[in-house]
Parts: sequence; structure tokens; C-alpha cells
Amino acid sequence: MVPLAAIPQHYAATAPAAACFRQDGETLDWAGLEARASRWARLLVAHGVGPDALVAMSMANGAEFLAASFGIWKAGATPAPLSPKLTAAERREILEIMRPAAFVTDDASLGGLVPAMLGDVGEIGAGAMPALHVATGWKACTSGGSTGRPKVIVDHRPAAFDLDFPFLDMPRDQVVLNPGPLYHNGPFSALAAALIKGNRVIGQKRFDAAGALDLIASEQAVWAMLVPTMMHRIWRLPDELKDPAHLAGLRLVVHTAAPIAPWLKQAWIDWLGGARVGEVYGATEGIVRTWVLGTDWASRPGTVGQAIGGTRLSVRDPAGAAVAPGVVGEVFAMPPNGPGSTYHYIGAEPRRSHDGWESVGDLGWLDEDGFLFLADRRVDLIITGGVNVFPAEVEAALSEHADVLSCAVVGVADDDLGQRVHAVVQAAPGSDLGADALLAFARTRLSGQKVPRSLEFRDGPVRDDAGKVRRATLLASPPLP
Repeated sequence: MVPLAAIPQHYAATAPAAACFRQDGETLDWAGLEARASRWARLLVAHGVGPDALVAMSMANGAEFLAASFGIWKAGATPAPLSPKLTAAERREILEIMRPAAFVTDDASLGGLVPAMLGDVGEIGAGAMPALHVATGWKACTSGGSTGRPKVIVDHRPAAFDLDFPFLDMPRDQVVLNPGPLYHNGPFSALAAALIKGNRVIGQKRFDAAGALDLIASEQAVWAMLVPTMMHRIWRLPDELKDPAHLAGLRLVVHTAAPIAPWLKQAWIDWLGGARVGEVYGATEGIVRTWVLGTDWASRPGTVGQAIGGTRLSVRDPAGAAVAPGVVGEVFAMPPNGPGSTYHYIGAEPRRSHDGWESVGDLGWLDEDGFLFLADRRVDLIITGGVNVFPAEVEAALSEHADVLSCAVVGVADDDLGQRVHAVVQAAPGSDLGADALLAFARTRLSGQKVPRSLEFRDGPVRDDAGKVRRATLLASPPLP
């Protein structure tokens, strides 16, 4: 096991000038990462950060994000990345729950520790700094689910890993494209795994579909992590930009973070081949992880795969009893080392059954061979006129329209139906797509109860670059009739 704090020094010892990160024309080599991380560590220690402390960080994608993260690990602490897009009230609420020992940011107006403070080497010291302690939790990501209050999820794995630890078929000493927001668990984990394995990581400050394809070709990336929103934006590019020959060196695209529309998944399989499209379903809590390649998905369309890493799955009814294969229920999981072994919450309580199995609120079913299929999140389920409607299914149908860039479906209160299905849609620029045309399109793919009863268009993206949608925020705006 090698401490995360020692990774830059490990690779700098043999290839100090080798690039470990590149984004928007900026390149960081291993020696530079080691030097900058050491400065961050000294700055943090000087401000009272001690072993196993949480350090909140609000920073844009970039080399400074990497340096600060490794500096936190060098200080023996745990990084807790936050979205830079949070409002002041949202950030304040999370920090009140987290109570970090320090707050690192690249925005001086937020009042935390900023990169400019690293310049006074006379006060904080120079040269490589050894790790002071291996933090007992290597990361602490935040989540509020779709609608709930924010919570902090502290990972119980220590900040030390085997250099060859398996991570979703990621290679060693190659080039990895990781364009997602680094404050999000998936891209943050992929970033760390890629560097542990000695790869060069290619990032984007903000995801750009055409730019991502250019980077895969120009940087000869062999592995990429995307979310369905990114895949949708890439697929909507003109055909001349999607020449498969330009992606010949790309061995695997891994997608995660949100459900993918079956038509979009099939399109990518047809484009790249099933063996080059992988899907991981998991929870930041680490209680469950499933994996499936497109070759297996093709024979079981819609599956998110079988459990990996020793996790066991159980689908249960509202009374807590296991249901038969093919029956929808709430998905519960048991990690290999038992209840509570993978994480703990700050600001929330786990949803555990009497026998220790745990759920993060997803609904789905298992087939006879243990392949998991997801329906939606329990809290997102819409019950309209007594009929269960899963937003993910409606979103998949709407997103198939060529003029829909992003969409989300929510349930809004209705005196007659209890709830009615409401869609929020971002149409392509210059499109003349109207509500009537889109609803007529939906009726060709959905039964009557699932077709939205109301619909509104918005100018900007409905989902963020991590593929997430905050349904509570959508409901804060009154729907159009």
C-alpha cells in the first residue's frame, strides 16, 4: 500500500518531468505536483489542520485542484470537495454540517485559504514534505440526493492504495480522459485512481462535447469516464465529428452517475462496440457497485450489471421482505465487511433494515442471474392517479427527440390526480420545437399515464455536467400550464 500523499513523489523519482495532468493548455508534471502539494500541506498545517481533519475545498477543475487535494493528504487530512456553483446559503449549510478544520478555495471572495498564500515560501517552507499521517478516510463527498438536506459521506478506506488496485478496467501508464466536475464523487475517484496508476489525466474546466472528442484523438486517450448527459451531447454532434477512426485508440468508455436512456446506450454500443462501453452503478457510500460491459448489456437491455467487489444485493418490498426475480422493489445492499464498514454520514442517518442491509433509495429488480435493473429513485417516484411513473423512463423518451438537449421530469401537486407528470426541457438553440410537437412525440413512446401533463422550456441546461438534476430546485419554479 502506498499513501496517496506519496504518489507524486513516487513517480517524480523516476520521471519528474513526465506530465501527470493536462487541461486547457496547462500541463502539470509529477515534480511540479509534488512541490505544490508540499506547499499546500505546510499552509494547512500552519492553519491548524491535523490528522483526520476534514478540509473543505471549493475549486474549479484544474491543476490547483490536484495540488490542493494531495496537499490535504500530505497534511494527514481528508479532502471534502464542494461544488463551486453552490450559492452562499447552500455552501454555508454544508459547512455548518461538516465543520471542517479549513476551507480551501480558488475564489478569494469566499474567505478561505487561496493559492496566493502559497507564494511566501519563507513562512511555509520549501522542498518536498513527507506525509504526516495517513488519513483514516481518503475522501468525504457531499450529497443531498435529489431533494434532501445536504450530508457528508466520509469514506472509511484509508488514504493509501495498492498501485495496481483494480478500478473499472483502468490501465496503467496511459492517458485517461476525465472531463467531469472533480467535486463529484465519480470524477474525483477516477482522478485519484488514474494518478495512483501512473496515468496522465486529461481534463476540461467545463465539459465540451466536440472538445472531448478532439482530446481523445489528439492525446491518444485509451480510457474515459463520462456521464449520460455528456454522451448525449456527444451523440448530438454532426456525424462528421464522430468518425470512429479518430477514436481507434480508445479502449473503454465508462459511464456512471445517472441512468442512461436505452436508445442512447445502444447508439454508443453500435458506434464503438459493446466491449468498449462499460457502465458502473454505485453509491458514494460504497455499499454497492455493479458493472456491465455493452456485450452483456445487449442481451439484457437496461441492466446496470452484476454486483462486484463482494457486495450482495437484495430487492425488498415495503415490509422488508425479499421479492422474486423480476419484481420491482427497493434495492438493498450488504458490503463484504458488513454493515457500516464502508462509510459514515455527517448530518444524516443511514437507511438500514433490521438485519443490517442498507439502501440509498433506488428502486429496481434482479433477474434470475443476479443482473440488476433500476427503475428510479424511491423519492423521485411519481404516483399519478394511482399509477407509478418513473421519471427516468419519461426522460429517456423525451431525450430521444433530436431537438432535446437535456430534460428532467418531476411530479407536481394536482388536486385531481394527486401528482401530475411535469417535464422541464432544454431545446437545441434555434429549434422551433414546441410543447405540442414534443408531447405528440412522447405519445409514440409512452403510455398515456406517463406522458407529461405539463411542460416548460428553459434556455440553459437542466442537468449539470455531472449528469445530476436537483428536482427540488425545478419544483421551486411554477410550471407553465
